Amino acid sequence: MTATELHPVLQGSAYRAYVYAYPHKTAYRPFAPRSLSEVWSNEPRTGLFLYVHVPFCTMRCGFCNLFTTTNPKQNLVAFYLDALRRQAETVREVIPDARFVRFAIGGGTPTYLNETELAEVFDIAEKVMGANARAIPVGVETSPDTLTPGKVALLKSRGVDRVSIGVQSFLEAEAANSGRPQSRADVDTALSLLTGADFPTVNIDLIYGLPGQTVATWLYSLRESLRHEPEELYLYPLYVRPLTGLGRSRKEWDDTRLACYREGRNVLLASGYEQVSMRMFQRRKAEGGRRKADAASVIPPSAFRLPPLSYCCQEDGMIGLGCGARSYTRGLHYSLDYAVHPKSVKEIIADYLSRTQDELATADHGFALDRDEQQRRYLLQSILDVEGLNTVHYAARFGTEPADDFPELHTFADAGLVAFGAGRWVPTALGLERSDVIGPWFFSERVLALVAEYETK
Repeated sequence: MTATELHPVLQGSAYRAYVYAYPHKTAYRPFAPRSLSEVWSNEPRTGLFLYVHVPFCTMRCGFCNLFTTTNPKQNLVAFYLDALRRQAETVREVIPDARFVRFAIGGGTPTYLNETELAEVFDIAEKVMGANARAIPVGVETSPDTLTPGKVALLKSRGVDRVSIGVQSFLEAEAANSGRPQSRADVDTALSLLTGADFPTVNIDLIYGLPGQTVATWLYSLRESLRHEPEELYLYPLYVRPLTGLGRSRKEWDDTRLACYREGRNVLLASGYEQVSMRMFQRRKAEGGRRKADAASVIPPSAFRLPPLSYCCQEDGMIGLGCGARSYTRGLHYSLDYAVHPKSVKEIIADYLSRTQDELATADHGFALDRDEQQRRYLLQSILDVEGLNTVHYAARFGTEPADDFPELHTFADAGLVAFGAGRWVPTALGLERSDVIGPWFFSERVLALVAEYETK
């Protein structure tokens, strides 16, 4: 197979779509309400991921398409936390034997909340949902402008072992051009707070391809990050999506993303980091091992966390609480509705606040996965990671070989995008580089049609 014959993968842009979950949330649709007790009746419930979404930020960055609203009135935060507790109580009553082996708080920006409010989120997770935050991996997202010594101390005291901070760029002008005005002093102060608190894992998010950014300015931000010796770095290519600030602007900039990716990857590999996926890099451990902390991994516990617990996104379920949170079973993914436009976001939050206990005990918006869709999800959650797709595990789940179900694997192998060995299909360096084209290749026709007809709001 030649590069010309694989034109959609090896020709043209390397950036089609970021596949962090399958199917994409824009493929979700309303359906007849189903009770959560029915949804979870035949599902494993001993190795679940608990996710809580905090949909509040100080600002919406120009590239952001997350479910969030900015600078809400204080009573809205209180009402939201009350609804979050009511939802947790309802879910716990419906699924009383749920056992969580991982917990994360995302957003939005969770540390937008003050210390009392943030403590309430942890109380809901621990005292209502039963997640033992001091015995399982716990991650929290933050931003430079919302981090304080008191919040850092709170996170540390509540068992958080991974903090991810969205810096995006160390250059004030570059950040401002992307619709994210931030102070370099705030960035440095926040990173000093995190590194000084000795969290087992600090992750720094950076974005390449920003308006006006060059390879040189991108490498400046990357090297400034390395001064803080983070355990992880996520390097995100810019995607300009509908209804975001950049999506509504008429700004133009050169597409330097691929050059930035290659140069950034080379710098990190030369600086003692290992590449886990197209976006994720981890600092090599002295003993030669590496700790994976992303949602697609089997997560070994930190040395001080016993007994060993693991979560594997291909096999295990997730319970999400709050607007913007998704829940996963093997056969159904469900959530509240999704939006980016401020008016639509506020309407969805208002609907959430008004939901009765009966409504909170049902799912009515999402995507049902038949066998074919489950196979595609398993493949996508594996093949874009350096650990690859384990054929033994796949066969145990589905009773078939992945290359029989997806003969494209052989085609990609001929093109140098994946390789097979020791019972695994793994991405090559070229395959990692082209992850955002390989991923959408495996979308079903049904998902492609739903995503294409989705009306942004």
